[in-house]
Amino acid sequence: MDLAVLIAIVAVAVFVAMFLAATVKVIRQQQIGVVERLGKFHRTLEPGPHLVIPVFDRVRYTLDMREAVVPFPPQGVITEDNLMVGIDSVIYYQILDARRAAYEAQDYIKAIEQLTMTTLRNIIGGLDLEQTLTSREEINQKLRVVLDEATGKWGIKVNRVELRAIDPPATIRDAMEKGARAERDKRASILIAEGQRQSQILAAGGEKESSILRAQGDREAAVLRAQADRQAQMLRAEGEAQAISTVFNAIHAGEPDQALLSYQYMQMLPTLARGDSNKLWIVPSEIGKALEGLGGTLGSLTEGFTGSTAAPARDKGKFTAPEKVDVQAEITQQAKEAAAESERIVEAAIAEAQELERTGRPKAASLSAPTEVRGIGTGQQPAPTDAAPAQDTQPGPEFSEPDGSQLR
Repeated sequence: MDLAVLIAIVAVAVFVAMFLAATVKVIRQQQIGVVERLGKFHRTLEPGPHLVIPVFDRVRYTLDMREAVVPFPPQGVITEDNLMVGIDSVIYYQILDARRAAYEAQDYIKAIEQLTMTTLRNIIGGLDLEQTLTSREEINQKLRVVLDEATGKWGIKVNRVELRAIDPPATIRDAMEKGARAERDKRASILIAEGQRQSQILAAGGEKESSILRAQGDREAAVLRAQADRQAQMLRAEGEAQAISTVFNAIHAGEPDQALLSYQYMQMLPTLARGDSNKLWIVPSEIGKALEGLGGTLGSLTEGFTGSTAAPARDKGKFTAPEKVDVQAEITQQAKEAAAESERIVEAAIAEAQELERTGRPKAASLSAPTEVRGIGTGQQPAPTDAAPAQDTQPGPEFSEPDGSQLR
């Protein structure tokens, strides 16, 4: 009796559990349940727990409402230029109406795959190979429009259609690779030629500028050399003029007589006759007069020694040695004056800048031109530029010409 009661209790508990399991249905998030009552659509179940009538109600379909991705295997498609290409596609779709998706199409995944294949063949058949390879976005758009229109009555929306790969035949790929390689080689050759052209243009421009700069440098160097030669010649001429003037003044201040001149003339004769290329030497006509003058002088000296006639006393002249010129002292003096002048100009510029900073108006210019430097070796000190040039008022020595005229 107790065993029968226990078995009855267990049976009742199992029945209650089975009844509750058949009565309570739990739908997960992002899913929809389709309930049929006695084989006919009754209602849909949203996510969460629901009560159904056992035996009468049954959850026939549980559909996922999230966006799904379905890849399709590569399909062979013939292009307009009769080339077979393999196209690998993928579709992104989403169920919007669970009832229509469950009852309008027996297998909507297979239906979408077949519809995609036929639509691709229709679209690719109107394009050649080049257009097929370069018009993926256009193909995707057309395919999505056709599939969305066809699957709309199934309660499914096709969001995107992507062509993952378009594989032309191996021979076509080889030809395309060769064409692409040739195009790359062509572009590389053009770029290399353009680079060489630019390099040559830049090199020519650099050579032109360097030639111009070199010519300008040569011109400036030539000008500087010419100026240096001119100054050197001027200084040399000035020195020679001073030397000649000193010798000339010394000779005429000593008042040489005819005997001295004749003696000097005789001493110059060996110098005139000296030379390896002299094969014939012509005796000047003035040698007789020189010998006569020298003989007269010797006769006068002889008579002076014998006491027959007293030789007239001869004035030794008024010659005085010229003052020695200290060139080094003049250079040092000029350097000191130039340094003093530069320091004065710098101080004046600083004072003018301070005056401008203080008052905002420039000070009256007080910089004067540098002093003129006189020739070195003349024995004269440099004179300022504002001083009037000294005039030579001392007359030079006078000399007599054979006709009695006076020369200065």
